[in-house]
Amino acid sequence: MRWVCPDLLWHLFLISHLGSVVAYFTSAKFLLYLGHALSTWGDRMWHFAVSVFLVELYGNSLLLTAVYGLVVAGSVLLLGAIIGDWVDKNSRLKVAQTSLVVQNASVILCGIILMIVFLFKTQLLTLYHGWLLTVCYILVITIANIANLASTATAITIQRDWIVVVAGEDRSKLADMNATVRRIDQLTNILAPMAVGQIMTFGSPMIGCGFISGWNLMSMCVEYLLLWKVYQKTPTLALKSAKVEESELKQLNVKKESDMKPAEGVQLIVEKDVTGFEPQQEKEVSCGARIAEPFITFRDGWVAYYNQPVFLAGMGLAFLYMTVLGFDCITTGYAYTQGLSGSVLSLLMGASAVTGIMGTVAFTWLRRKCGLIRTGLISGVAQFACLVLCAISVFMPGSPLDLTVSPFADISARLFESEPLPTIASPEDKPEMVFATGMPSLLNGSTIPANSDPEMSPEPVPLISVSLLFAGVIAARVGLWSFDLTVTQLLQENVVESERGIINGVQNSMNYLLDLLHFIMVILAPNPEAFGLLVLISVSFVAMGHIMYFRFAQKSLGKQLFVCCTPDPKTVSDSSPPGNTSTV
Repeated sequence: MRWVCPDLLWHLFLISHLGSVVAYFTSAKFLLYLGHALSTWGDRMWHFAVSVFLVELYGNSLLLTAVYGLVVAGSVLLLGAIIGDWVDKNSRLKVAQTSLVVQNASVILCGIILMIVFLFKTQLLTLYHGWLLTVCYILVITIANIANLASTATAITIQRDWIVVVAGEDRSKLADMNATVRRIDQLTNILAPMAVGQIMTFGSPMIGCGFISGWNLMSMCVEYLLLWKVYQKTPTLALKSAKVEESELKQLNVKKESDMKPAEGVQLIVEKDVTGFEPQQEKEVSCGARIAEPFITFRDGWVAYYNQPVFLAGMGLAFLYMTVLGFDCITTGYAYTQGLSGSVLSLLMGASAVTGIMGTVAFTWLRRKCGLIRTGLISGVAQFACLVLCAISVFMPGSPLDLTVSPFADISARLFESEPLPTIASPEDKPEMVFATGMPSLLNGSTIPANSDPEMSPEPVPLISVSLLFAGVIAARVGLWSFDLTVTQLLQENVVESERGIINGVQNSMNYLLDLLHFIMVILAPNPEAFGLLVLISVSFVAMGHIMYFRFAQKSLGKQLFVCCTPDPKTVSDSSPPGNTSTV
């Protein structure tokens, strides 16, 4: 027996493992993760900073921020299907590179305009009676909206199409990639605003603008290179099914009674007739037809979305956007009225990020154990069970709910009785507490009670209600993100390749529509006494969304819905019902 040096074996072991590590870090999957992380980091910094910039420029008023939010939501709502159709009709590399350049160039241009405004705001106010400054505001909101539309196109093509192609026919790999992308989103949601916030705090808003513009310039170059590398390493990205005719779409979107039963997870991820992408020669069309084309695309997109077998699942996800039970400006503002400090809120946001990551882990585990459709059902039940705590919090001690106060009283007073807008009262006025909580006044960050007389100061209200509210919101993130990943993968697997763009564009429009409705709901009932009603309405919409998903699951699995089996997605038999292409 020949003697082998242990050092040689150790070196061989290191070389083999080093080779596998290098292979992973140069793989298309990792490069896709890296590009997504850079893109998301820039997006989160910009979305956080642009709202702060608009508030800073307009005299600490939320008017410009509200206008920006309305323009963004309305644009995606109206143009989502058209953007998705553009994604479908063009080659993958062209779509990804074009949307990347437009998005980052728009952010850079916005940053430059904002720097000019910050530097010369006084001079701009005097020129043309301030109209030049108004034009700058309009330019910033318009260009920022273009950046958001380009970001929507990037999300559709990368997260809904490229990932599916890179994963191939391995559905477990697709689930893992979706979960990893969501974890990246969760981390950047917390870290990116913190980073740019520190720069703006210790520097200035102008320095923040310059940093974001510089970051997007460098990030755009790196992302462009990464996209090209992923495209080279994945030859199937160059193959794209041509847009099918309308008659064919109807056959694909409606369940047919056919003897052909395709193998699960194969037929709809990669279509059979896939050829190199060759743009069709455009026929001569009239001017009227060109004008009508976007409207026809808008109509056809919504019709195709309605005819999808996963329509109810997509609607269920959209209904989850009609809620105040999240860590947005509305819930944060309510927390401030209940006496929670900024440090406590930051800790709660960190906890929500942790539970969100836990949701991505739960998704991959549940999918392996129970299948994809059942994972969505279990996630929905878990989310709703946690949100029951929020509904209970409305009736617990410390809740400002007061049904005797009309939610519309404040609006009617301002619009019809011409009462002046509320202003920050002087200390000498010693007004009564505005909110039913009796918590310390938080105007200008002050922690001094509004009534300085200890005999007249109200008793501190228990934090039971607000504690239950945030406990439910944070715990529900596990089910929420697991459910989101489930519906995302259902759309990836069950939508034909030639329709992925337009269907996901309409899905984004539905999400924005319900999100817009929830802001309108808050505008109609802005007082803290009505927040409990908003919580109950939000829980009701979440319940309706999960009922829709339950109906979809029942139609897809039938009597097997409550049979928690553990099939291997790759070896599911071909005896599944026609049109059902999800893991059972």
